[in-house]
Amino acid sequence: MAHSLIKAAIIPEIVKLIAEKHAVSEQKALDMFYTSATAASLSDDETGLYGQSALYIFSLFKEE
Repeated sequence: MAHSLIKAAIIPEIVKLIAEKHAVSEQKALDMFYTSATAASLSDDETGLYGQSALYIFSLFKEE
């Protein structure tokens, strides 16, 4: 089962956090996120990452 609705709610929050942290546009932040290993993990429902908070996923992104 795809958890696309959950992801659709979480991703904008993550992108906003990235944009603020790195002082970039939201488009650039979106590009940064979607090319990350964290985004790849989020897209894989087997990881269960979709059930975590945006802040937790953002912290994983920062660790890359």
